[in-house]
Amino acid sequence: MTFNLATIRIKNLRLRTYIGINEDEVLNKQDVVVNVKIDYDAEKATSSDDMNDALNYKTITKAIIRLVEDNRFSLLEKLTADILAIAADHSSVRYAEVEVDKPHALRFSDSVSLMLSCNKPG
Repeated sequence: MTFNLATIRIKNLRLRTYIGINEDEVLNKQDVVVNVKIDYDAEKATSSDDMNDALNYKTITKAIIRLVEDNRFSLLEKLTADILAIAADHSSVRYAEVEVDKPHALRFSDSVSLMLSCNKPG
């Protein structure tokens, strides 16, 4: 049996960053919650059981953490797009999707989120 497409999900990665345009948002870090879905060609990894043939989700997560925590963003769109670029970077990735939640961004709302995705030819 051959397995080709694998899905990695990074769920509810809770980070803090500067996000927004209001004075309070510019001066104070806020919580964001990141969810990532990555579909990739795992044929080599499923047959070899070798880490070098797999997509390393730990490396991807560390890059996302560095990006989010070490930068400032005015727009949720820019933050989400930059995370998506990291998620989709590896050559074996066929599809990537990122959703970033900004908790308590609106009164009477749990959060506001933005989702972006990309398809890569394979």
